[in-house]
Formats: sequence, C-alpha cells, structure tokens
Amino acid sequence: MRWQGGRQSKNVDDRRGMSGGQVAIGGGIIGIIALIFNFLLGGEIDTSQLPQLPGTQESRPMSPAEQQKDEERAAFVKTVLGYTEDVWNSEFARSGQQYTEPTLVLFRDAVQSACGNASAASGPFYCPGDYKLYIDLSFYEALQKRFNAPGDFAMAYVVAHEVGHHIQTLMGTSQQMARLRSQVSKQEYNEYSVRMELQADFLAGVWAHHIKGKGLLEEGDIEEALQAANAIGDDNLQKQAQGYVVPESFTHGTSRQRMYWFKKGFTTGDISQGDTFNATRLE
Repeated sequence: MRWQGGRQSKNVDDRRGMSGGQVAIGGGIIGIIALIFNFLLGGEIDTSQLPQLPGTQESRPMSPAEQQKDEERAAFVKTVLGYTEDVWNSEFARSGQQYTEPTLVLFRDAVQSACGNASAASGPFYCPGDYKLYIDLSFYEALQKRFNAPGDFAMAYVVAHEVGHHIQTLMGTSQQMARLRSQVSKQEYNEYSVRMELQADFLAGVWAHHIKGKGLLEEGDIEEALQAANAIGDDNLQKQAQGYVVPESFTHGTSRQRMYWFKKGFTTGDISQGDTFNATRLE
C-alpha cells in the first residue's frame, strides 16, 4: 500500500505510555460484540464469558529498534485512518450527509473505553459509546506470525473493518442490533451478529475500492486483505482453538463469508450493495 508521505489523521488519542489497569474483555475483530451491544442497552458486561486471543501476554519493555518499529506501525495506522476519512467524508457528502470522524486510540496491554475495559487480548475493537477505535499495535505482529496474514494491507483491512462499525453506528444499525438482543434467542442473535460483522467487512471493501481509484493500492494488497479475512473467520479460529467448529456459536462469519463480502464491497464500491441483513445468501 502506498502510504508513506500520506496525510495522517489528527483524530488520534495515543495512550501507549499509559497503564490501562486490570482488564479481561473481548470484543474486537476476533472477539465477540456483546461488549458493544450491552453498552448500547445500558446493561452490565459479563467479562467471564468473553474470549481472548490465545498466547497474548503483557508486553515487556521495548528495545530502541522495537520502539522505532512501533512508531512506524503507528504512523501507518494513522495514515490509513486518514485515508478512511477522505473516502467516507466524500461518500457521505455525495448522499447529502455529513460524516462524523471517529477517533483512533492507540494503547499497550490494556485500555479503558466507554464500553468498558479491554486488554490487548481482545484484538482491535470499536466502541459506539465514544466513537473510538481501539488498537494495540502488537496485533500487527499477531496478524503476521499467529494468523499467517502478512503485509501492511492486512492491517489496513482491520482498521477499515472497525471504521465500518463506526459507519454502522452513524447509520443506526448498531442501535437496531442492540434492541434485538432482548427480543431473539441467543442463536438468532448470533446470526444477526454475523450479518453485522460481514457488513463491516463489506464496508472495508468499499473503502478499498475507492482508494484503488486514487492509486494507493499496490499489487498484492487485496490478496493480503483476503488472507487476513480468511485467517480470522470463525470456523478457522475455532478449528485452531479446539479442533472442531460450532456453527451456531459463530458471531463474525466463516472465512469464506468474510472474504466474499470484502470482495463484493471492493468489486462494487457501492454502499447500497451491502445489505447483509436481508441477503438470502452470505457466500
């Protein structure tokens, strides 16, 4: 991805030098989204039931070389966020609306958000309560080493996916989903959750479509995003963690579904094509 020299977003809250306290919550691109919906409903969060990324532990002090690498990654995600601002400001304006830009919170190990506390083990996540994306930059390395999804555009896809959740909040989708939580069974709710996550993947693809038109993509970028989507599908993650899959417990979608909707967004570039909630097929 061509990002060096690109405009970095100013909507950044860098907390990497702060301590987040004792936390144990999931809720990001790999975790589940009960965190978000409980917040919207004004409910309490049961942290004991939420998964974390395996093998994640509190970070040790960084060497100068590691600190430099961390700063490069920070510059990258700030630039990606800037690119999302450019696209979504333009797309919202085309439909006569004004885009409210989210804030990116960079943290290490643990963080406090309006949705509750979270650790790096939760993976990147978005909180509708404060319009903020939360990212521990160690996830960049996790994508490469743990999930075998290398390349800078794999991480760009993650950022764009979380921005997709922000757009869902601006459009009222998150609030509608929250109301469903008390109206349907757990299995039905999980099915809606999958559709919501796939829509965020679709919106990430729409974003990629538009930056391609600006000449910002390089050869292999889309393949990197698809590899990341494949790596963090519910079926793939469950196979790795327990050796078998439980489809009724899926909350984000299968690898195939995630790739399908990202690719559809990228191919069409048309936000109106992303109604995953009424789609008769998800792959």
